[in-house]
Amino acid sequence: MISSQIQTASYLFAGILFILSLGALSSQESAKRGVLYGIIGMGIAVLSTVLGEGVQGQIYIVIAIAIASIIGLLLARKVEMTSMPQLVAILHSFVGLAAVLVGFGSYLDPETQAMVGTAHTIHLVEVFIGIFIGGITFTGSIIAWGKLEGKIRSKPLIYTGRHIVNIILVLICVVSGFMFATGQGPDGMIHLYVMTGISFFIGIMMVMAIGGADMPVVVSMLNSYSGWAAAAAGFMLGNDLLIITGALVGSSGAILSIIMCEAMNRSFLSVIFGGFGSAPTGEAMAVEGEVTAINHEEVAELLNNAKSVIIIPGYGMAVAKAQFPVHEMVNRLKKQGKIVRFGIHPVAGRLPGHMNVLLAEANVPYDIVLEMDEINDDLPTTDIVLVIGANDIVNPGAQTDPNSPIYGMPVIEAWNATDVIVMKRSMATGYAGVQNPLFFKDNTSMLYGDAKASVDSINSYLD
Repeated sequence: MISSQIQTASYLFAGILFILSLGALSSQESAKRGVLYGIIGMGIAVLSTVLGEGVQGQIYIVIAIAIASIIGLLLARKVEMTSMPQLVAILHSFVGLAAVLVGFGSYLDPETQAMVGTAHTIHLVEVFIGIFIGGITFTGSIIAWGKLEGKIRSKPLIYTGRHIVNIILVLICVVSGFMFATGQGPDGMIHLYVMTGISFFIGIMMVMAIGGADMPVVVSMLNSYSGWAAAAAGFMLGNDLLIITGALVGSSGAILSIIMCEAMNRSFLSVIFGGFGSAPTGEAMAVEGEVTAINHEEVAELLNNAKSVIIIPGYGMAVAKAQFPVHEMVNRLKKQGKIVRFGIHPVAGRLPGHMNVLLAEANVPYDIVLEMDEINDDLPTTDIVLVIGANDIVNPGAQTDPNSPIYGMPVIEAWNATDVIVMKRSMATGYAGVQNPLFFKDNTSMLYGDAKASVDSINSYLD
C-alpha cells in the first residue's frame, strides 16, 4: 500500500507525462518519444491506483490487468495498419461502455445512497451525464467500426425529421435527468434505464447519418467523446488523474476534429450532430470523357523522362502494403536527380495521419512528405502525379459539382500536373461512393492492378 500523498504525487507526475506525450505526438520526429511518455505515465497511474489506500482485492485487479494486457498485445500484433482505424473505433466503444458501467456502479454504491443534500445531487448529475456521454460513445463507435470495416454501408442514412427526433430525445433526457437528480418521479434506476436506451439510440443515428468521406473526422470526434466519458467516470469515482486524462483526450480530440473540419471545409457542428444542415438534393453531374489505360513499362518511361514527381497515397496503398516498394521507387528516382515529393490530404486513408504513419513505417524522409496546402501550388509545374489508391481526395467534382456529396471539400488538384497516373484495382468508386471525373481527363492514364505488384513492376523498368 502507498500513502495518499505518494499517490497524489504519482498522479501529478503521470499527468505531466501525458501532457508531454500529447506535445511530442504533434511531430513525426518526436512521436515515438510521445508514445513512450504515454506508456510510462499510464503504468505509473495504474500502479498508483491499484496500490492506493482503501483498494481491496488487488490480486483480482492484477489478474484482470494481466489478461487484458495479453489480449491487447495479441490484437496489436495481429491487426494490420489498414485495420487500425477500425481498432481505434472499437476501443473507443470500450471506453464508452466502461463509463456506462461505472455510472451504474457508482449509483448503486452504498456510499452514494447514503449521501444527502447538495453533494448527493451533484453526484447524481455526474452519474447521469457520464452514462449519457458513455452511451453515445459506445454505440456511435460501434457504428463507426462497422462502416470502416465494411459491415455497414458508408452512405449516410438520411430520414426526414431525424434532427427533430434527436432534439426531442435529448429534451426527454434533460427532463429525466432533472427528475433523477432531485429525486422526483419513479425509482432512479428507471430514469437511468430510459436515458441509457436513448443515448444508445442517439449514438447509432448520429453516426449512421454521417457519410464515408467524413469518417476520419468521426473517429477523431469519437476519440473526444471517449475522453469526456473518461473524465465523467473520474468525477464519479473521485479520481483526479482520470479527470485530467479524460479532459486531455477530450479537448485534444475536439481540437483535432475542428482542424480537420476546417481542412475539409466542413461544419464541425454538422459532423458532431450527424450531418446537420443542408445536403445536396440534385442529380450529380454526368462524367464525360474516355478512360485511357497504361502499362507498367510506359509508366516507367514517363518517370524516367520526368524532372518532378509528386506521389499522392491513399487507402489503396495501405491495403496493398505498397509503401515499401514506393520508398524504393523514390530512392531510384532521386538517384536520377529528380524532385520527388509526397502530397498528403488531411483525411487520406480512414484515420487522421494514416498515410504519414505508413510512410514513416517505410522510412520515407519526413522532409519530402508535404500537406495538401503545401503541394497544391506546385502541381501546375509538376511533370507527373502518381496517385496510388486514392480516390475522393483527388476528385475535381469537389470543386465543380454542387450536387456531389463531397462538394466544397478541399482536394489535391492532381489534374493540374502535366500527366497523371492513377493506380487502382478497378474503376470502382471511392469510400464516399461517387465517381471521379479525374479518371476521364485527357492527361490521366489508369494503371490497373494491385498497387504493390504494380510499383514493383515499375521499379524493374526504371533506369
